[in-house]
Amino acid sequence: MTALIGLISGLGLIGLALSLGGMPAAYVNATGMLIVLCGTAAVTMISFSSGDLRDLPKAVRELLFESREEASQAAYFVLRLAERARKDGVLQLPNIPALKNRPMLSKAISLIADGTVTEDVERTLEHESWAAAARRRCTADILRRAGEVAPAMGLIGTLLGLVQLLGQLSNPAAIGPAMAVALLTTFYGAILAHMVFLPLAAKADRSREAEQLINSVYSLGASSIGRKENPRRLEVALNALLPPNKQVQYF
Repeated sequence: MTALIGLISGLGLIGLALSLGGMPAAYVNATGMLIVLCGTAAVTMISFSSGDLRDLPKAVRELLFESREEASQAAYFVLRLAERARKDGVLQLPNIPALKNRPMLSKAISLIADGTVTEDVERTLEHESWAAAARRRCTADILRRAGEVAPAMGLIGTLLGLVQLLGQLSNPAAIGPAMAVALLTTFYGAILAHMVFLPLAAKADRSREAEQLINSVYSLGASSIGRKENPRRLEVALNALLPPNKQVQYF
């Protein structure tokens, strides 16, 4: 939710500044919006496949509305699972309701409960973690590409507006609209790039890193449970994996 709050706050600040200027309608230009929005979309579509772009709306919604658990929370959950497995047995773990919110860990625990070799479980988790990271990386690449293109489309709109302006010097009534296109397309491109696309791309990169860390915690925990190791040993291994500010003290 922090991404959504930041986006709304930034755009709201721009809107407030325009309103305080006394002429907010002067910053609305359909031609400039068409050049920047459609141009950015078109050039970005050239750079990626239809499959990559098809997943983009869902990925952006996740970036704006996701509430991901912290790596330390994931570690505590895994330790509780390991302790319960030691007391009640692995077969009891798939029935835990909280696993439904953690599909990757839930799949690993189900495989372990079915008697799958621990090494095979580790490979499965590694492949799924890689696929999830690849999806996040593709989202970041698309958003970053759009952030690169938007200012360029703004510049193209500026050049078009200047050409129209120079061609209408004998008609003073046409100079104003041409100048508006020239200036506002640069404005729209800068807003889209630096307040929408590039911040979301950075968010996607950070989200990928956080997801990879959590998946590593899940993989380590599932492997430990599969090998029936002492949960205290798992705690030591988890703290070696986690950053210092996210380390846990369970026992």
